[in-house]
Amino acid sequence: MSNRATGGAAAVAVSAAMPVVAVPTAQSATHGRAVIALVCVGMFMTTLDSSIVNIGLPSIAHAFNTPLTGTIEWVIIGYVVVIAALLLAFGRLSDMVGRTTIWTAGLGGFAFGSALCGAAPSLALLIAARAVQGMGAAMTLATSTAILTDAVPRLQRGQALGWSAGAIALGFSTGPTAGGLLIEYMNWRWIFYVNLPIAVGAIVATRRLLPRTSMVERGRFDPTGALLLGIGIASLALGLSFGASWGWTSLKLLGSLALSVAALVGAVAVEGHVAEPLINLRLFHDRAFASGLASLAFAIIAVFAVSYLLPFYFEELRGYSTVRSGLLITPFAIGLAVTSPIAGTLSDRSGSRWITPIGLAVAAIGLALLSRIDATTSAWDVAWRLAVGGIGQGLFQSPNTRLVMDSAPSTDQGQASGLLATARMTGQAMSVSVAGAVFASLGGAAAGSALLARRSESSLVDVGAQATFVHAFQTALLVCAGFAAAGALIALVPRRTR
Repeated sequence: MSNRATGGAAAVAVSAAMPVVAVPTAQSATHGRAVIALVCVGMFMTTLDSSIVNIGLPSIAHAFNTPLTGTIEWVIIGYVVVIAALLLAFGRLSDMVGRTTIWTAGLGGFAFGSALCGAAPSLALLIAARAVQGMGAAMTLATSTAILTDAVPRLQRGQALGWSAGAIALGFSTGPTAGGLLIEYMNWRWIFYVNLPIAVGAIVATRRLLPRTSMVERGRFDPTGALLLGIGIASLALGLSFGASWGWTSLKLLGSLALSVAALVGAVAVEGHVAEPLINLRLFHDRAFASGLASLAFAIIAVFAVSYLLPFYFEELRGYSTVRSGLLITPFAIGLAVTSPIAGTLSDRSGSRWITPIGLAVAAIGLALLSRIDATTSAWDVAWRLAVGGIGQGLFQSPNTRLVMDSAPSTDQGQASGLLATARMTGQAMSVSVAGAVFASLGGAAAGSALLARRSESSLVDVGAQATFVHAFQTALLVCAGFAAAGALIALVPRRTR
């Protein structure tokens, strides 16, 4: 979903006044920590919702008497596509009208969408409510990093961003466990209702903690660029999300990718010829900024597949329950959450030059180690390998985010925040597509279904299906390790920062 451009104008005037930059006031360390906690809550909530719904999809399909493929998939994909389409537009708007305005509207929109989802009487209305949720999530994700960089001194940015990286990791990893418990003891509607008290509490805290002065940079908003970028990124996310079910050579997928390329090329052409573009393309002239975004995309492609593939491994190959599977994935998130603030502090003191490539190299090693597990690996052996991968990602993410934000001028912090969030969302979609394609093409998906069917009929193990599953699973993780290694090489590009 994206804002429609009206008429043929290249830009809509928000204010004709010259840019005005708000002068920051001194803030106490306690206030800074409170803002960090607030932003972490918002990021945890919105990322939790990306994973918690996955576990509830069978219950939702049963409630609306619909198959588990086809239309029901829009409950998940619609949320992701809307976020991807709107992140850059809201990032730019936050530079113009202020972070607090967009952030608060995002929390309110997310809470409203969550209430609509929980009360939805039909599948169509649930999908529409998920789009409202996605719009609210896009507002909070687009502004969160910029709010953190505004709230803390420059020499404490890395640590603050480390806490936010940990919140994102915990949001993704706790989704399956939290969703499984809510569905088991209540019903699927509570995976949405649980957001309401969190969002309302965050709104109350926002009014107390964040400044209400909102005009940061008065200027013009470029609706044509926003429309083209939204279509391009949404089409890319849509094609990558449905690639496996549509078929990698289907006309639907090829058309979606062609539309994405055409829209993005058109957006670059438009952005280069307007006085106040949605994205300042000169940001990419800075090697630190460009390589930081690229290495982040590769890192997310590598890491997100872990939360995608491991549930299949635990539930189909090992026969574990959903709740147990969710708990067994958490060592990765714990490693990331513990390491990120430490790595951020190190980057505050000595810079990010060597921490980021070392972190991704460790993550690649962790994924390579994880690719050696099979049907007999102990829970401890899985846990420590996951922890190594999480530690590597923790070493990378907060120093890299600090580097990207430091490379952007103060008037473009919202744009930089939106670009970081867009790189994460695009990386997630590509991760699922790449890992899913490798896993399915080597017979892993079919083997997993066969193992589940055999387990429900008898206690005998299908050795052939088991071997096929392990080979496909291990190969997919090795491919992800390759993406992490490529990201480490990109992070080694000589950088200069502002």
